[in-house]
Amino acid sequence: MNIMQPLYAQVKDHIMGNINSGAWAPGSRVPSENELVESFRISRMTANRALRELADDGYLARVPGVGTFVKEQTARASLLELRNIAEEIKARGHRHTSHVITREKITASQTLSEEFEWKAPRPVFHVIIVHEENNVPVQIEYRWVSPDLAPDFLIQNFNRQTPTAYLLSNVPVDELEHSVQALMPNPGQQRLLRIAAHEPCLALHRRSWSKGEVVTVATLIYPANRYSLHSRYKTNASGKPL
Repeated sequence: MNIMQPLYAQVKDHIMGNINSGAWAPGSRVPSENELVESFRISRMTANRALRELADDGYLARVPGVGTFVKEQTARASLLELRNIAEEIKARGHRHTSHVITREKITASQTLSEEFEWKAPRPVFHVIIVHEENNVPVQIEYRWVSPDLAPDFLIQNFNRQTPTAYLLSNVPVDELEHSVQALMPNPGQQRLLRIAAHEPCLALHRRSWSKGEVVTVATLIYPANRYSLHSRYKTNASGKPL
């Protein structure tokens, strides 16, 4: 520990060191205030501040009368990048699996045709896939793809390669549009995500273009307690994106 740091910061560094190293896994109990006071020879106020700040930052969960525990970290998906969820999960050191629920060629509805910027309904590929992280569902992927731009899409093995990975490899994307909203899942979504009826979700709706044509329209449903959506970008002095 850095002796130049305030005592509470030294205690925080000690706790975070154990969390980041994997010595204290999610759900593990961390030393109590009394144990920290004795181990570090610090005041109870200092120990309380260290635990309180780590709880406020989302690393610890404090349960009155029970103890303090390492909190399971919420995974994050980028709003700015077209990321492959399998690679996101792998980067966290976890295992990605997927289950194809629907694979079909249908005629686009009028609303979907407008999303693809078609003047009249056309055939469109449609898949529904559930993505899991360490066998826990973290995303339902509803995706529609233009057969004109990705004619072999529907015959791919999506248990080995995600739709995003396939499309990025075969149809260069040069423009993205996305929107995010909170929603309460319907019973079918609750079943696929294995969540209770009262648990909210985040829905990321995305369109991708290649050379002026819409390649794919996708709606990605995430359980809000397992995932967050984020963005980070550079701005000019007035706060506008560069």
